[in-house]
Amino acid sequence: MTISLKWREYVAALSATLITAAAGTTVGWTSPTLPILLAKDSPIQTSADQSSWIASLMILFSAVSPIPASYLADRIGTKRTLLLAAIPYIIGWILVMLAANVPTIYAARLISGLGYGIAYTAAPMYLGEIASNEVRGAMATLITVMSKFGILSQYCIGPYVSMLGLASFNIAIPILFVVTFSTMPESPYYYIKTGDTNRAERSLKQLRGRYYINEELDSMTHLVNQNMKDKSRWKDLFIVGGNRKGLILLFGIYFTQQFCGSTAIISYAQQIFGAAEGGLGAKESCILFGTVQLLTSAISSQLVDRLGRKPLLLVSSCGVGLANVIIGAYFFMKFENNELVSALKFIPIVVIPIFIFSYTIGLATVPFAITSEIFPTNIKSKATCVIQIFVALMTFAVTKLYQVIADNLGNYVAFWCFGILSMGGVIFILILLPETKGQSFAAIQEKLNSNEKVRYEKRDDHAGSVRIL
Repeated sequence: MTISLKWREYVAALSATLITAAAGTTVGWTSPTLPILLAKDSPIQTSADQSSWIASLMILFSAVSPIPASYLADRIGTKRTLLLAAIPYIIGWILVMLAANVPTIYAARLISGLGYGIAYTAAPMYLGEIASNEVRGAMATLITVMSKFGILSQYCIGPYVSMLGLASFNIAIPILFVVTFSTMPESPYYYIKTGDTNRAERSLKQLRGRYYINEELDSMTHLVNQNMKDKSRWKDLFIVGGNRKGLILLFGIYFTQQFCGSTAIISYAQQIFGAAEGGLGAKESCILFGTVQLLTSAISSQLVDRLGRKPLLLVSSCGVGLANVIIGAYFFMKFENNELVSALKFIPIVVIPIFIFSYTIGLATVPFAITSEIFPTNIKSKATCVIQIFVALMTFAVTKLYQVIADNLGNYVAFWCFGILSMGGVIFILILLPETKGQSFAAIQEKLNSNEKVRYEKRDDHAGSVRIL
């Protein structure tokens, strides 16, 4: 179906993903801000080690909130849980406005991390549950599109305003999210889980824009009832074959996403471009970098339901692996004072955008689509929680270790490590990842449980049920 027939779903999705735009501002904020803090005339004197903690603490603390977020999503719904994510962001930016020392900035980053963990736990669940099969992948990729918008805003605005001015802009985004998302419908799946069929029907009508939704509502109800027959337990993530396989697949994909070096490049973009001396100024290079990110994520949102998840991930992993090797070679020649470098200064300005295009077309966007569709209703919140904690820890490791490796061993070592791990991701995705494009939740569960004794009851294209016997 065309986007024009799905505009109500897209409005709800765009409003919901304003919270990931807020998340993007907290990630991109370090790129223009750290050079200011590290400068001799810094308003808040900051050491190199402190700067790496400022970049990484937010991500580290985002590992704390997925567990309560998953609990709240089951108890009060994904909509209300997402609305709660705005509170830490607002408090965090107020602290940045008031900051007179590094510990206050630490506190702001830690509190913002709570919002980050809630947003990335609840957003894939909400989008996956409000979307039709035909656009579920595209809607899930809006998480990344809006995040990249938030990052780009920091690259475009941050270098030209004060820390106070940038924080004032950033606080407006979670406030706008609360104002707009408050009017959006709750997931019909949540109402069905709580036994409120009337509200589920109203929610589905609001999302679909039509009154004849009985067949789809019946399918949803049947699927939820089948999934909820057995009360979910945390250990079911690991002892049920389909759940365990889903976790392994997502661990591998998200490990590749983080250890291809994406977060390090985003967080330290201005410093990396400055060190590369690639012809454009560091500030201008960052704007180009952020623009490529945003445009590519928008392209990916249109391709994920046409070309499929697996092809985009394979192209993405190959692209970032090759780009990392080339960037590492450039920094190695620069470190060795190779006279070739003066003739090769075009490499960073060409290859880093290729890295960003490759990363964003698949690894930055597709994992959220897979996360939103790969687990059954009764275990989805717990699975998303575990995934988000894993991602937070991996992101923290990359963000913190990049600065340490770059300072002690050289940028080229970090990029070559990223390249090797990216190519490992290619092998993992090629061998293990099944394609889920256009499939119902039930059909996906059948595929994941294919090695177990499974009975699949198909009801229509939107849903069905899988029973492990």
